[in-house]
Amino acid sequence: MLAILDVYQILVDRNALGDRDRLGEIFTDDVLLAVPGVVLSMVLIAVALSPAAGALSLAPGFDWQHALVFGALIAATDPVAVVALFRSMGAPRRLTTLLEGESLFNDGSAIVFFTMSLALIEGADSTASALLFQFLSIVGIAAAIGAAVGLCTSSLMRRQLNPLLEIVLTTVAAYGSFTAAETLHSSGVIATVVAGILCGNLGLRRGTAGSARTALETFWEYVTFALNSIVFLLIGFEVRLSQLLHYWPAILLAYCVVTFSRAAIVATAQLLLRWSQERFPWRWSVILTWGGLRGALAMVLALSLPPTFEYRDLVITMTFGVALISILAQGLTMSSLLTALGGVKD
Repeated sequence: MLAILDVYQILVDRNALGDRDRLGEIFTDDVLLAVPGVVLSMVLIAVALSPAAGALSLAPGFDWQHALVFGALIAATDPVAVVALFRSMGAPRRLTTLLEGESLFNDGSAIVFFTMSLALIEGADSTASALLFQFLSIVGIAAAIGAAVGLCTSSLMRRQLNPLLEIVLTTVAAYGSFTAAETLHSSGVIATVVAGILCGNLGLRRGTAGSARTALETFWEYVTFALNSIVFLLIGFEVRLSQLLHYWPAILLAYCVVTFSRAAIVATAQLLLRWSQERFPWRWSVILTWGGLRGALAMVLALSLPPTFEYRDLVITMTFGVALISILAQGLTMSSLLTALGGVKD
């Protein structure tokens, strides 16, 4: 499921990753927001949420390790609807690329850190050198697998195959890279993202005919819609209205902490890029902060928590609540904010 969602965003969206200049922007700006941003978000959420939950007696015993797990799964953004709104309103191209490209990379890094944070609770080696080596090995192996699958698939796509075969190839690229990486105890999502980037730029842009491109767009758009719907249905089966009402202070606290951490990440990125060619105006910082919606990936990770996780029900409920508030509050007001801050082209 995660492989399909990620490869769709890369393969189908011609406007996002088909341009080499924009691809360069993603690697310079969005990797900064994704990997260091996910780490900073996790730390800020763990530092703020754990003592606050204890002080308000929301969840006795909810320590920093549990908060770190929640921080890892909620760190990944899901701005699909916001990106579509940006395009319909004529927002600057680079602003759209920043928000969209970040989500592609922070999905993979968030899943890696989520797995590592769960391992910490189970008593795994927690030294800095061990964690760094584990992260680099997971990412490195996944990137190599994704590159191999992406290059092979791209070479086949350039042979002008019929639309059905193109759909089969992209499906194999998604699941093949994901499964191969997971078999080697690496990150399937990162492998899929790398494979998708290569397929989107070397295969789709250079070799796919118009009819095949249309078929691919239609197929992956439907698959993504269906899988997102399934995710929301599954989380609906898990969460009860009584739980939402019982944990509403925790949900509100978690949403405030997550939003604050998002603002801190964007502000830090803007500060680091202030004297470089990749700098962006402060108005974009507000838009990027408010556009950091949480959605399907966070809920999938919450559902994947093992039954032995002590605060599983609380984390699932908080995740659903935060995603719901972000979609309603931020999603519905984004167009007004974009217009008010002058983020729309005349």
